[in-house]
Amino acid sequence: MTQTSADICIIGAGSSGIAVAKALHDKGLAFEICEKGSDIGGMWRYGNDNGLSCAYRSLHIDTSRENLGYSDFPIAADKPDFLSHQDLLAYLEAYADRFNARSSIRFNCEVTAVAKERLGWRVTTMQDGVEDTRHYGAVIVANGHLWDPRWPSFPGTFSGTTIHSSQYRTAQPFDDKKVLVVGIGNSAVDIAVDLCRRASHVTLSTRTGAHIMPKYLMGIPVDRWSAFLTRQLRLPTQVARRIMARLIYLAVGNQTRFGVPKPKHPMWREHATLSQELLPYAGHGWVSFRPNIETLDGDAVVFTDGRREPFDAIIYATGYKTSFPFLAPEIFAVPENGGMVELYRRIAPPNQPGLFFAGLVQPIGPTIPLVEIQARWIAAVLSGRVTLPDVAEMALEVRSFHQQQLHTWLPSPRYTLEVDFKDYAAELNGDIASAARGRSAAAK
Repeated sequence: MTQTSADICIIGAGSSGIAVAKALHDKGLAFEICEKGSDIGGMWRYGNDNGLSCAYRSLHIDTSRENLGYSDFPIAADKPDFLSHQDLLAYLEAYADRFNARSSIRFNCEVTAVAKERLGWRVTTMQDGVEDTRHYGAVIVANGHLWDPRWPSFPGTFSGTTIHSSQYRTAQPFDDKKVLVVGIGNSAVDIAVDLCRRASHVTLSTRTGAHIMPKYLMGIPVDRWSAFLTRQLRLPTQVARRIMARLIYLAVGNQTRFGVPKPKHPMWREHATLSQELLPYAGHGWVSFRPNIETLDGDAVVFTDGRREPFDAIIYATGYKTSFPFLAPEIFAVPENGGMVELYRRIAPPNQPGLFFAGLVQPIGPTIPLVEIQARWIAAVLSGRVTLPDVAEMALEVRSFHQQQLHTWLPSPRYTLEVDFKDYAAELNGDIASAARGRSAAAK
């Protein structure tokens, strides 16, 4: 076992890992980062040699510039409203360099096992073909959850090209082909829009439909309207989203005119799909919509409405499994059926002291600023500034949050990691502020 002066191991050097590194550095804590690839950036490094990036060439982030960045490192005002993956990667690199995160990273270092010991954790890695084992007091998992494709299962076989959206890079291989995209989330719609300029036709297959939200409302990024309602007017998120639904209806009208199935549920119960171009392209006849697949039938697909149509290719934009190959399931696992996730404050497993997860959330609101708050919370715990409750109290909080999720979001695995930015950030910041008040009172 290699000796190391670092007592904390961070797994992953993407946007979550470097945020945690900065927060730990601010508290004077010694740490190492294990990064499977040869550079930072995670999924935002197009063609990342760690093999875990699902970025495609036309990818732009759905959070606007003013809401996107780390609080102490704002994104330059001359950048576009919605950053491309190249823009965001450059920003992450500048952030890492500004706070000297690279010096603590072991590149080309894949974590193969994380095992619990009597005191702390044993981390086994493979770096440049050499296996190594080190002991740490704490491990922070920050390797992302959008890399392990979830493939659907349909009866029959399809004779054309079949890929998952994680494998999609450019539209060029689909020139003049008839393509079926399965799903109607952000990736499905982005890919459909990218494809329809070059494919002969694109069809979207959806089980439930989705509320399509434009990226701009009256020339202003739509998330800035949401932020105004929740932060400036201090409206509850559900109320703000009901207002947004009315405003969006005024802006784009009834989406069923374009063939997009209207969901039976209200917009506030789902993670709305953002696209400025889908409805106009549907209006031009470049994109059409079908219900769920009934069977695959050679060079064709039979849909649940009975229609049979030929296709050259199918792209499954059906999401991702949340998996951690280096962790035994008895230590931690996210249930595939949308069940309860055993994480106190969506970060710490109650029965696994010293193990933390950063970025394992799907927020209504921006992700990077939320992970930055998670990072400060983790640093406060590891530096002794925030004391965790006992196991029973943490487990009670986990169950309470899960019941709230079931009441708020749709009963689907897609919403297993869903959190509301405003409420969740308030919880974490409240823990940190309460601990600071306690220290101040004790010092008097």
